[in-house]
Amino acid sequence: MTDFPITIFHNPACGTSRNTVAMVQAAGYRPQVIEYLQTGWSREQLDELLTAMNARPRDILRDKGTPAAELGLLDPTVSDEAILEAMIAHPILVNRPIVVTPRGVKLCRPSEAVLDLLDRRPDSFTKEDGELVRL
Repeated sequence: MTDFPITIFHNPACGTSRNTVAMVQAAGYRPQVIEYLQTGWSREQLDELLTAMNARPRDILRDKGTPAAELGLLDPTVSDEAILEAMIAHPILVNRPIVVTPRGVKLCRPSEAVLDLLDRRPDSFTKEDGELVRL
């Protein structure tokens, strides 16, 4: 166990998620990486993350590349409860990466948003696409 634990809810098929993991590692951390598409979500887990982020389910709902539209979840009248139930049934509906550190919990889009959650930064970082991140 480290004195600055970091958990990243990660989708390895997502470039933003991969960049976030790499940025945290470049800063010298060994994050716990949870591939949530394999592990799935529990209601308690989602409730805790949303409370810590001061967010609602719609705030972390991903529509691109997901069944959100087919499930009718993009309608603004859909309840938080219905969105949460859908996220549990279809983990891909949760946007990524969500990062948990002692400094807070955040959906890290863009990936450099993770820097606000760290107590140190990498010396330098270049994203997969070659973009240099200003630190």
